[in-house]
Amino acid sequence: MGNNLLDVKEVRSHFPYLELATEKKPMVYLDSGATTQKPVEVIDAVNEYLRYENGNPHRGAHYLAGKATEIFEGARTTVADFIGAKSPDEIVFLRNATEALNLIAYAYAREQLQEGDEILISILEHHANFVPWQQVVEKLGVKLNILYVDGDKQFSMEELEEKLSERTKIFSITQSSNVTGTTPPVKEMIQRVRERAPEAITIVDGAQSVPHMKVDVSDLDCDFFVFSGHKMYAAMSSGVLYGKREVLEKTRPFLFGGDMIEYVYEDHSTFLPPPGRFEAGTPDVLGAKSLVAAIDFVNGYGLEKIQAHERALLDYAYGEMAKMEDINILTTPSQHRGGVLTFNFKEVHPHDVASILDSKGVAIRSGHHCAQPFHRSLGLHFSCRASFGIYNTMEEVDYFLESLNEVRRLMGIGTR
Repeated sequence: MGNNLLDVKEVRSHFPYLELATEKKPMVYLDSGATTQKPVEVIDAVNEYLRYENGNPHRGAHYLAGKATEIFEGARTTVADFIGAKSPDEIVFLRNATEALNLIAYAYAREQLQEGDEILISILEHHANFVPWQQVVEKLGVKLNILYVDGDKQFSMEELEEKLSERTKIFSITQSSNVTGTTPPVKEMIQRVRERAPEAITIVDGAQSVPHMKVDVSDLDCDFFVFSGHKMYAAMSSGVLYGKREVLEKTRPFLFGGDMIEYVYEDHSTFLPPPGRFEAGTPDVLGAKSLVAAIDFVNGYGLEKIQAHERALLDYAYGEMAKMEDINILTTPSQHRGGVLTFNFKEVHPHDVASILDSKGVAIRSGHHCAQPFHRSLGLHFSCRASFGIYNTMEEVDYFLESLNEVRRLMGIGTR
């Protein structure tokens, strides 16, 4: 690895998925926004756990139960350090960011909010940060307010001020949009919320940010923060909910039974303090171990280098695609953006684009990306999305751009 740039050839040597490439068909994976490919370090960690460390944590007195407990609780410390939490007890392990957001909505908001209160989110949100709040509104009769974006897919601080009030009790926003790459000034927005709505709980969806930029939840001063490990090179089912200790203590358990129990009597039960009270049943120790391996892998290169590498890929692809008159780009033109390039051919359905590119060995996403309200606000239903990871190269970006001509050829819209 160089001092300033990633040695991408060396990085790629860690990823077995590239072995799927053949002389006739490459393997250009541009769908990291959906899930990342896994390095051998993560694969080996999972293999080691299944072979030699598999036990049910917390309850057993034998070696394997103790080993599983050590791995699981040690992972809490690793994650806390990685995102800047003040204590491992502020880290809850769940399946993914979606489950974490639902836990907040059902176990905190439904218990704490009442009629007349307000929830503020943005139009850019993933369905996981949209639909749970709709359910709270339906159940409690509170009001859902929405922040919109301008032509550059950016937020207005003036609109934020206008839509905040003392009635605002929940403010929940993405740290990086999975459609436009918009990276809101979350820290400043949370400061405004503290001033205008002092009783509001602030929530940040970090699913698209944690793999690509340094996150410090203590510096952000958010009350909750969520992310999914599988978008950061870890195994699926490795989700994280961060919550300030005092806020977690106000949050009731979401699921009951198994590992979250303290004592059970015939007529009542008591539960563990946070974070244990939110981890019912046998936890996913394998997922937690894979997340530690992924964090170690990312830290080995440095998030600043990773972010610079992915930004260079995105900026180059964005600049080249902006010259194409038959394409509309949805990604924000702002330089403050995450690693997604979302676009539409003016005359071709996104599913056709994705299928044709797949025939050339290029994997992109097509659809609404679990962001139907945002697409609808633009008068769209679907879009194409290329998203970048640590393993992508400039040569792959060039091949992707060249492969767009195959879309033009097959769909009869000419070539450039």
